Amino acid sequence: MAKVMQGDIRDLSRADEGLGRIEWAYQEMPVLRRLEQLFAADRPLDGVRISACLHVTTETANLMRVLAAGGAELALCASNPLSTQDDAAAALMEHFGVPTYAVMGASNELYYRHIGSALDHRPQVTMDDGADLVSELHRNRRELLSGVLGGTEETTTGVIRLRAMAAAGALNFPVVAVNDAMTKHLFDNRYGTGQSVLDSLMRATNILVAGKTFTVAGYGWCGRGVARRAQGLGANVIVTEVDPLRALEAQMDGYRVMPMAEAAPLSDFVISATGDKHVVDRAHFEEMKDGCIVANAGHFNVEINIPALEAMAVAKREPRPFVKEFELADGRHLRLLAEGRLVNLAAAEGHPAAVMDMSFANQALALRYLVEHHAELNRQVYVVPEEIDREVARLKLEAMGIEIDTLTPEQEAYLNSWEEGT
Repeated sequence: MAKVMQGDIRDLSRADEGLGRIEWAYQEMPVLRRLEQLFAADRPLDGVRISACLHVTTETANLMRVLAAGGAELALCASNPLSTQDDAAAALMEHFGVPTYAVMGASNELYYRHIGSALDHRPQVTMDDGADLVSELHRNRRELLSGVLGGTEETTTGVIRLRAMAAAGALNFPVVAVNDAMTKHLFDNRYGTGQSVLDSLMRATNILVAGKTFTVAGYGWCGRGVARRAQGLGANVIVTEVDPLRALEAQMDGYRVMPMAEAAPLSDFVISATGDKHVVDRAHFEEMKDGCIVANAGHFNVEINIPALEAMAVAKREPRPFVKEFELADGRHLRLLAEGRLVNLAAAEGHPAAVMDMSFANQALALRYLVEHHAELNRQVYVVPEEIDREVARLKLEAMGIEIDTLTPEQEAYLNSWEEGT
């Protein structure tokens, strides 16, 4: 009898469409292609049950194929209600045999039901993007905790949550913070977020960026990327920060730095990329100019105080897909993109495959590391081992046809000694 594939997606008939886009993305992911060959030969994840809560995109589909080649038994659910690419979800089910629980535009209830379905897989390893899977596991599915060897976390927001859990003694297994790998955040967060956020703004609004005042809240790696790309398109960029070191860096990188209260009335665009709550708040809405566009490039939609904006509105309309316009009592109109959710995945296609190649290579290698070393690890958040980071960089350079120097024995000896000086 044929095995019945479990899952919940929108439209299985789009599987061939999704497969074409998955293969297109895979051409930009040479490190993952190399790992697929290695994993198929070595089977490092043979029989390991993995539940993944990730953005269900073409790039994620290619990570799934690598893990499947390594022998993993997979279940996948979405990590954001608006980030799912329905054709990619269909292809994962039809062509790759991965039980997938993801629907673009899912309600909050359906979103958490899908997480529950992924946990029904009884994972030995978790993969998360935002820590919703791990949080749900610890809150409502504690009977499964004893079977979990460890997990990985993809994004800044999730790492913040997991470190808070570890500090409170609430984390029950080791987690590797993939986000903190140099080959992840230096490239994915900076170049991926920078390009994809500007792409989403232009797709959603078709408004010229050049000459506009563009405020970026937060100057972490994501904020740096957004600011640089906006500046490259001719925007006058303002950065708001709470960290004095990052604020100083932004100033010396050529941006104006000021509090959000001062930036709000000047801004044509306000983009939040902090990982914190109510960075764009009621007091800021009260000062924004007519037509200001507000969007979130952080993981959760709490960065913008949407309930406050809803309460201030006397009328609402949707003039374009992914754009909600709020009319205020004084006649001003403020425009919120993608319901305040992760704008680059909700209103566009997310990061380009070439940067996700490195991020997901870290995921695959971190999973192998967890399976091999979980018994040696404590219940805390770990950085990606340096040897994995360097291997990903080496493989990416090799795929790009770039060669670099190596240290001579004399140079090695000098770096490991102290006697020789001036």
